[in-house]
Amino acid sequence: MTQIFLYGTLRHMGLLEIVLGHLPMSRLREAALEGHHVARAQDQDFPLIVAEPGRRCNGLLLQEVTPEEKARLDYYELGFGYELRRCTVEGAEALVYFPQEGLWHAAEPWSLASWTEQHWPVTQHAAKELMALFGKLRPVDIPLVFERIKARAFSRHIAQSEAAPTELRSAGQHGDIEVSEVECCHLGYFRTDRLSLSFPRFDGGQSGPLSREVFLTGDAALVLPYDPQRDRVLLIEQFRMGPFGRGDCHPWTLEPIAGRIDFGETPEEAAAREALEEAGLTLDRLLPVANYYPSPGEVSTYFHTFVGLCDLADGIAGLGGLSCESEDIRSHLLSFEEAELLMQTGEINVGPLLHLLLWLKGERSRLKTG
Repeated sequence: MTQIFLYGTLRHMGLLEIVLGHLPMSRLREAALEGHHVARAQDQDFPLIVAEPGRRCNGLLLQEVTPEEKARLDYYELGFGYELRRCTVEGAEALVYFPQEGLWHAAEPWSLASWTEQHWPVTQHAAKELMALFGKLRPVDIPLVFERIKARAFSRHIAQSEAAPTELRSAGQHGDIEVSEVECCHLGYFRTDRLSLSFPRFDGGQSGPLSREVFLTGDAALVLPYDPQRDRVLLIEQFRMGPFGRGDCHPWTLEPIAGRIDFGETPEEAAAREALEEAGLTLDRLLPVANYYPSPGEVSTYFHTFVGLCDLADGIAGLGGLSCESEDIRSHLLSFEEAELLMQTGEINVGPLLHLLLWLKGERSRLKTG
C-alpha cells in the first residue's frame, strides 16, 4: 500500500483538491513526521521540510495512493525541485517530497494560516492553470513557464477583486458564459487558448456556439515621466514584435515606461520599479490616469496607467533595460511641445502613450503651478 505524507501547502484542502482532481477524505488522516519541521524557503514564499532532531512536522497521510494520484502529485512537486524519499511516519513507511539538496535554504518557520491569508487567493489560479496542463507539460519544463503562470494568476486575482462599475454596461457575470472546451494552443512566454463557448445575448437569448482564440498575458503598469518645473517628458524607444509582425517598415516604437506587474506587486510598485529599470528614474509621485483593456477583442492584457512626477534634468536620457530580459531601451528627453508635435506627425503611434500625453495636456497647467 503506497502512502504519501503531505505537509506545507498540500495540507490546504483547496490546493490538494486542485492537485489531485478530487478530495479523497476517507483516505486522509492527520499524522506527524518526527525529527523534522517546516520552514519558509529563503527569499521565496513556499515551504521546505527540514530535518532537525526533536522537532515534529504535522501533516496529512494520504493512504492507498492510486497511480493517477501519485502521477499528479509528482507533476506538481517534482517540477519545483523536490524529490521523493522514504521515511517512517508513525510506524509505517511513507513517501515524502523533500527539496533537492542545496537548492534552497531555510528561513523562519512556515505558517499555513499566514500562507492561506496571503498567498492562497492567487495560488489557486496558478495551481488550476498548472494542473490543467498535466499530461501536456513535462515537470522538468514547469520552471520555464511558471513565472508567466504566476503573472496570469495574479492578473485573474486583480480582475476578480477590483471589478469596474456596471452602471451602463451589462452586469452579466463571468460565470454566465457557457464554456464547453478550452484548448491550450501555445504555451511559452505568452499563452494562446482556443475556447468553444456561448454567451447571453442582449435580446435575452443565448448565442450560438463560438470558437474564439484569446492571447493570455498578465497585467501591466505604464508610466509617463513628467517634470512640471521644466515641462518635459521622457519617452522610451525599443524594438517591438507587434509592429514587426505587422510588417511595419520601422518596428521601433516610442512608448511610456511599461512592464508586467510581478506576483504580489501593486501597480504603483511595478511602475516605480520599471522606471528605475528602464530609465534609471526615481519617481517623486504617481498620478493615476486610467485602467483599461487596450484590445479586448483578442488579448487579456490590462493596463494600469500613470503619469510620474520627477526631476528630468539635462543628460538624464540614455540606454537602459535589463539584460536578463533581453531589453534594449533608449530614452528620449523632450519638451511637451516636442512630444505633442510627434503626436501630430504620427511618429508616436502607440495608443497608451497618445492617451497619457493627451491626459497630460489637459492637466499640464495645473501641474506646472502646483
